[in-house]
Amino acid sequence: MDERLATELLNKLRDGEISELRIKKEDFLAFRPVLIKREDFKHFRGIAQRGGDIIYQYLKEPRS
Repeated sequence: MDERLATELLNKLRDGEISELRIKKEDFLAFRPVLIKREDFKHFRGIAQRGGDIIYQYLKEPRS
């Protein structure tokens, strides 16, 4: 996964085009730096799954 694809997927999640985003374990290390650089980082919630995948959701209110 490259930075352009990660940004595109995060924008789709933010804009409501998709309800959740599943990131595979092997893509996580490339994905995370893109996520944490965003101004709206605190609006994303990651839910770890068995096997190492993570499902991200976008929250209207930022997490604390």
